[in-house]
Amino acid sequence: MDLVLNVADHYFLTPYVYGPNWPEDDLLRQILSLFAIANIGGYLLYFITATLSFYLIYDHRLLKHPQILPNQIRREIMCTVTSVPVMSIPTVALFAVEVRGYSKLYDNVGDSPLGWFWVVVSCFTFIAFTDACIYWIHRFLHHRTVYKHLHKIHHTWKVPTPFASHAFHPMDGFLQSCPYHIYPFLFPLHKITYLALFVFVNIWTVSIHDGDYRVPAPLQPFVNGCAHHTDHHLFYNYNYGQFFTLWDRIGGSFRNPTAFEGKGPLDEVIEREKTENGTVTMNGSKKAN
Repeated sequence: MDLVLNVADHYFLTPYVYGPNWPEDDLLRQILSLFAIANIGGYLLYFITATLSFYLIYDHRLLKHPQILPNQIRREIMCTVTSVPVMSIPTVALFAVEVRGYSKLYDNVGDSPLGWFWVVVSCFTFIAFTDACIYWIHRFLHHRTVYKHLHKIHHTWKVPTPFASHAFHPMDGFLQSCPYHIYPFLFPLHKITYLALFVFVNIWTVSIHDGDYRVPAPLQPFVNGCAHHTDHHLFYNYNYGQFFTLWDRIGGSFRNPTAFEGKGPLDEVIEREKTENGTVTMNGSKKAN
């Protein structure tokens, strides 16, 4: 995050906000700057990604599903907008520790334990590590003593839209993001790789709420896509995973998506439209009115 902070300082904060008399390495200044960057960046990433997903990918027929709430999109957005500033407070604390040099983030490929090989491998280990951690954090958030206080808000959206992707209770959102921040304190990670993965994670979070249930057939048993996560919203105690189905299979919480079986939310909408546009004959076939 110090790469972003340095650019912000050089081109905007020092010349126009703080002035040259407040040192750029002052802790309070760094915290204030990181708070602004985290919120502005978070909102931009959320609104750009979710809006593009909603208009380019999301099947708008899902808005006719009986479990879509009145003004749901507006409510999803308002939940996100009010949560992000609170969620960013502990996040900024971790960013500040990173910026002060206490993590294993590094600038140059030459500082990597195994050069470019580790830069590439770290992308996979980052995803594997965070996938495992998020599974257990997410499952913990479904424990009956915790669920009603934190995670229930996110399950307000039974059939989510892309705008539900970040519509969490602030502490819920922070807890599920913790693995992304913990990884660079445990393992070496290139700073640009870290930023790229951080953006990727946010895009992925939108993608599993985007209403596009298609997954290439060879990947269906392994990738936790929107079809899996939508069933999580509908049935609660299944498909807790973030990227893959591995931990759901290990933990006994895997459920084959209803969308893969012709019984998903979109299938319900299509069937409902057929019923509304036709009548059922004695033998069960449909006849147009």
